[in-house]
Amino acid sequence: MKPPYEINTNILGLITSISEKIGEVNASFLIKSSPSLRKQNQIKTIHSSLQIEGNTLTEQQITAILENKRVIGPSKDIKEVQNAIKVYESIIDYKFDSINSFLKAHKTLMFGLIDNPGEFRKEGVGIVKGSKVEHLAPPPENVQYLIKDLFDYLKNDEEITLIKSCVFHYEMEFIHPFTDGNGRMGRLWQTIILMSQYPIFQYLPFETLISKSQEDYYKVLSICDKTGKSTVFIEYMLSVVNDTLAELIKNSVSVNMTQENRLKHFCSLNMDSFSRKDYMQVFKHLSSASASRDLKTGIEKGLFTKSGDKRLTTYHIKKQ
Repeated sequence: MKPPYEINTNILGLITSISEKIGEVNASFLIKSSPSLRKQNQIKTIHSSLQIEGNTLTEQQITAILENKRVIGPSKDIKEVQNAIKVYESIIDYKFDSINSFLKAHKTLMFGLIDNPGEFRKEGVGIVKGSKVEHLAPPPENVQYLIKDLFDYLKNDEEITLIKSCVFHYEMEFIHPFTDGNGRMGRLWQTIILMSQYPIFQYLPFETLISKSQEDYYKVLSICDKTGKSTVFIEYMLSVVNDTLAELIKNSVSVNMTQENRLKHFCSLNMDSFSRKDYMQVFKHLSSASASRDLKTGIEKGLFTKSGDKRLTTYHIKKQ
């Protein structure tokens, strides 16, 4: 049975915005970002996902563990990080629509932290906030077929991947198939589902924004439990993805782009006239000397003309 949700105008608007940003990322060659940037984003993802679950280690400590350095901290927290590193280092090996892959990831993620990692729970569980039961998960005898239905939806439904990833994330949290590790598995598997169509998500730490709006994350899950459909969660997660892509474009648009690619990207923005300062606003990591060289090359190649002199120089993009 298809999970219950509705597609509203807000969701359609977010899908359009995300699709445009993914196109911009691909056109700007950001997907070919440097190994150091990929490593930095992996650390942010691990830190944010585990922080949501109460892990106390900092990004600096996670970096040290990644580099096989000795770290002082709670042994459980260190083990969680070591396990997460193993999972994220082999993330491309997991198949988004495979229950066996799903269980294998959980086994690696929770190894040494719980009994029987990589196995569905055999007892009832609930989420308690204070003295109140926030969510009572389906009985253990239902878990296997509910997960099978959910993976059938992933494999066979013609819904677009962006929506499927959000629906899976919510429904998995609702089913709560494991005794522990459900939150981090939901976020991990949404990433893996998105990667199946958009490789950029391997390097995109959208969990950082979830950790910053943690109260909203749990509030939205609770609303969906009460309404019996995942519409509000789809809106929330698509907003997070959209904001994360916007942040990537804002902060990294000039990283590892060649001069030729920078000029090509800038011309695609369709500005009639601009200054060197405007150019540097697009490529925030570029020095003023490099920006001047780019603009000189742009003129030599016939991409721009210029008027004025020195600080008053204005450039004009030639219409092709």
